[in-house]
Amino acid sequence: MLTYSFNRLLQLVVTTLGVVTLVFFTLRLIPGDAASAMAGETLSGEALDRLRDQMGLNKPILIQYFEYLRNLVSLNFGDTITTGLSIGDLLLTAIPITLAIAVATIVLTIIISIPLGTLAAYLAHKGHKTLDNLITGTAMLVDLMPSFWTALVFLLLFSLTLGLFPASGTVSLDEPVAFLHRIALPVLVLSVTQIATMARITRTAVLEVLSEDYIRTARSMGWSELRVLFRHALKNAALPIVTVVGLSFGSLLNGTIIVEFIFTIPGLGSLLVNGINSRDYQLVQTLIVFYALFFVSVNFFTDLVYKRLDPRVQF
Repeated sequence: MLTYSFNRLLQLVVTTLGVVTLVFFTLRLIPGDAASAMAGETLSGEALDRLRDQMGLNKPILIQYFEYLRNLVSLNFGDTITTGLSIGDLLLTAIPITLAIAVATIVLTIIISIPLGTLAAYLAHKGHKTLDNLITGTAMLVDLMPSFWTALVFLLLFSLTLGLFPASGTVSLDEPVAFLHRIALPVLVLSVTQIATMARITRTAVLEVLSEDYIRTARSMGWSELRVLFRHALKNAALPIVTVVGLSFGSLLNGTIIVEFIFTIPGLGSLLVNGINSRDYQLVQTLIVFYALFFVSVNFFTDLVYKRLDPRVQF
């Protein structure tokens, strides 16, 4: 386990360095630079060159790259170009909100999708094709719906028509009840597609093991179907389910970009959209790196869970 963890950690470091390098050089291929975005139409010529000198943009690209790596390691993200606010402070405010939405979404997804997928597998195994086809067909249909369309429909139905959830308003972690009520609708929007995907994967994984010898042995010992399903079948079908949970949690940050913008949630997604609209290169670069690092970190911990569930898994 220790050797496996070390190898995966080494791979994580190499992947992270590759992502940071790719983001840094890709953003510098975009026409214009941070100084031009900050100056707008007010500066030109020598004044713009002096601003580039102050921001270190006239230095050789490799020197800029190594300085960026040094600042990144020391968690010095700099300030936003448009407002001059500390990017680190903005991240400390936005990260808890986005993570709360992501965690609530993945918890709700697991609670609903895994029992639903296991039930569909049991129905298919017992020959109840109608109910199984109804569950899987509905899941496939829901899986095709894009997040922005689902967000608009839920906003119209649950907020504007029924008035069950707020469509906008302040978001504060200091008031947990009001905060949960505020993010409930975004969580529902993000959960819909996640539930459909995870339920289908769970059904396929559980259905494959229901015909194994140890399942028939468990039934012959007089154990109840619930115990056979959730203690033996689901446990031995856990690896593909863990894969989907890990990938879903990582991709949820991408989904929150659209949902946070639609529901005016001041999280990482709103920060990224505002940074792109204002051409705030420093902010956009930091957020893209954070999203990428979060995704590869989730994959790393998913692999460790793999090894814990099945010691036969190799690097």
